[in-house]
Amino acid sequence: MALTLDDKLVVGISSRALFDLEEENGIYENEGLDAYSDYQLGHENDILKPGTAFPLIKALHQLNTNGKYLTEIIIMSKNSADTSLRVFNSIKHYGLNISRAALVGGAPIAPYLTAFRTDLFLSADEADVEEAINAGIAAGIICSHSNLPIDPEREIDKIRIAFDGDAVLFSDEAERIYQEQGLEAFAEHERENAQKPLPEGPFAKLLKTISVIQKNFPKDSVPIRTALVTARNAPAHERVVRTLRAWNVRIDEAFFLGGIQKSEVLKAFDANIFFDDQTVHTDPASKLVPAARVPYKTV
Repeated sequence: MALTLDDKLVVGISSRALFDLEEENGIYENEGLDAYSDYQLGHENDILKPGTAFPLIKALHQLNTNGKYLTEIIIMSKNSADTSLRVFNSIKHYGLNISRAALVGGAPIAPYLTAFRTDLFLSADEADVEEAINAGIAAGIICSHSNLPIDPEREIDKIRIAFDGDAVLFSDEAERIYQEQGLEAFAEHERENAQKPLPEGPFAKLLKTISVIQKNFPKDSVPIRTALVTARNAPAHERVVRTLRAWNVRIDEAFFLGGIQKSEVLKAFDANIFFDDQTVHTDPASKLVPAARVPYKTV
């Protein structure tokens, strides 16, 4: 019987999100595909340094212990099979349990995300992430920062994932009111609609999938913890609480910051990844924790 991915948390990750390939990407952008390919083939046995998403991917392996098989990590790259061996040599070196890949040789990745039942796609390529979002897949552009240390030996006792609210977990309906009409109109709109659940955003399905996974474990030993870190505050918090209740999902921690900088809260939470739609939040956060920008806008 063929393996099914329908009951797994499937994470697709590009090689540039998993490993530090900024130098190699510079060769591709400045010198072209042939120079990039020659470089990769010539350095096939050189182990790549961990990239921004490496700690999250390593931590997700915890979901496949004690007889449970709850997650699948798949390399999804525009590399060809011929230029991918360096990536797989590095995967083996770090002991990552990744055996599946979609190597599309420069073709668009988005059509294959649904084929692999992908729940989350992480990439450093903005166009690929935008295509994934438009296809209904939770996706984020990994924000690399030279000041963020990545320790491949660090053992993570609990996976910690933090989400922004509007335009991430929820649609950008309320955020557009704030942008177009101001804070007072936004607050009034949320008071009037406090009993009405917010429409789902691009990461709603992912949160629901994580919530299902959490229920596979005793409450005192759940290996994954979630947080909502939003610029909302009272009274706009009520609609958020009622929305999560209507979705029947758990959020372990919630922070309604009312404009306070998010980065220090994320550091205290020790996030393995933070998803937000605005660079004003992801840029400072990426200096302290791994972060990814969600390029979501409704039309």
